[in-house]
Amino acid sequence: MNGKRTLKVDALARVEGEGAMHVRLRDGVVEEVELRIYEPPRFFEALLRGRTFAEPPDITARICGICPVAYQLSACAAIEDACGVDVGEPIRRLRRLLYCGEWLQSHALHVFMLHAPDFLGFHGAVEMANGGHREVVERALRMKKAGNAIIAAVGGREVHPVNVRVGGFYRAPTARELAPVAEQRKPARDLAIDAVAWAAGLPFPDYEEQHELVALVHPDDYPMERGRLASTGGLDIGPREFADHFVEEQVPHSNALHCRLRERGNYLAGPIARHALNGDRLAPAARAAADAIALEPVVSNPFRSIVVRCVEIVHALDEAIALIEAYEQPDRPAVEVAPRAGVGHGWTEAPRGMLYHRYELDEQGLILDAEIIPPTSQNQATIEDDLRGFVERHADLADEELGLRCEQAIRNYDPCISCATHFLTLEVDRG
Repeated sequence: MNGKRTLKVDALARVEGEGAMHVRLRDGVVEEVELRIYEPPRFFEALLRGRTFAEPPDITARICGICPVAYQLSACAAIEDACGVDVGEPIRRLRRLLYCGEWLQSHALHVFMLHAPDFLGFHGAVEMANGGHREVVERALRMKKAGNAIIAAVGGREVHPVNVRVGGFYRAPTARELAPVAEQRKPARDLAIDAVAWAAGLPFPDYEEQHELVALVHPDDYPMERGRLASTGGLDIGPREFADHFVEEQVPHSNALHCRLRERGNYLAGPIARHALNGDRLAPAARAAADAIALEPVVSNPFRSIVVRCVEIVHALDEAIALIEAYEQPDRPAVEVAPRAGVGHGWTEAPRGMLYHRYELDEQGLILDAEIIPPTSQNQATIEDDLRGFVERHADLADEELGLRCEQAIRNYDPCISCATHFLTLEVDRG
C-alpha cells in the first residue's frame, strides 16, 4: 500500500512486562522499528554489589517469577567458577532435574495459554476455553502443574525456590520422595507427545527468516545447565570468553540493553537455536515426537517456535522421569565453597534462551561487580529485525489484521520483559 498508514495497539497482552513498539512505513517500506521499552530499570546488578557471594541465588531469583531457576543456577555457576569449585555429578543431575521442572511449567504457560490464542483466533486463554478449546487450556494446566511439582520437590516451593544454594542444595530429597513425582509425570508426557502433533497443525503465517542461532552445546546432553556456547556461524567459546565476542549497547528507545555479536551483529537465542544445534541429543520420546512430524533441523519460520517448545516440553518430561528413576541421594546436599578474590562466569539455558552471569569477588567473598544478560535482551534487536521483515512482506494486510500478526510475531519469542527491563505497547505509524 502506498501513502501513510498508522496502526496502534496500546497494550500487548500475554507477555510478561510492559513497554511500547513503534513501526513507521512509507509506501509499504518500513522506515523505522523500535521496541520502546519504558519499564523502569530494576537495578539488580547494582543491588548485588556489596552483598556476600552466597546471596545471588536468592536475590536474582526475584528477577522473574516464571524462570527463577535459570537465574539461581546461572548465578551458582558463575560464583562457583570464581571460587574454583566443581559440585560433582550427583548435585549437577539434581540441578538438571530442577531445571526440567522450570522448562516444563514455563513452556506450558507460553505455548497453550499465551501463544496458542494467536493461532486459534482468541484474545486469551479464557476465551479460548469458552470457544471450543477447553481441552487445550486443561492440558496447559496439567503440564504446568507437573512442572511446578518437580520444582517444589527439589527446590522447596513452586515459585522462587528456597532450597538452592551456592555449592548445591540445603537439602537433597530422598529417592522415596521423588519416586511418586516420576509416576505422576508419565501421563503428562503422553499429553505432551500429542501436543507436538497438535502444534504442528496450527496455521502458521508465511514468513521465513535466517538468523545466526546461538545456544549452549554439550556432547552428552541437550543443553540446560552446562555446555559451551556455539552458533550456526561457527562460534565455539567458554564462559570466560563471552565478553570477547558479545557486547551490550544502550539504544535511545529502550531501558534495556541490546546484546549483539561483536563480529556479526544480531542473533537469535532460545528453543529454535537449541534445537538447531542440539536436536540429535533430545531425550528419546522428544526425538521420536519431532521425527513423527518431520520437524526440520533448522526452523526458519519463527512462528513455528511453538512447535519446538512443545518438543522441549516432551524432552523435559522424559528427562525428568529418567533422572528420578536413576536418582541416588547425594552423600552431601552441597559442597563447601570458600570465598576468594576473582571473577567468575556462568551460563545456563533458560526457557527463552541462554542466560549469562558474571561476578567479581574480593577476598572475603563480597561482590564488587555483577553483570546479568538475560535472553530477552539478546533477542530484542532480532525481534525488531523480524518485525521489519514481516511487516514489509505483509503490508497489504488491513491495519487490524497486521496489528494482530505483529503482536503474534513478538510473542514468538516469549519475551520476559521484566527480566530485560522492557516492553510492550504496539504502535505502527505508516507514513
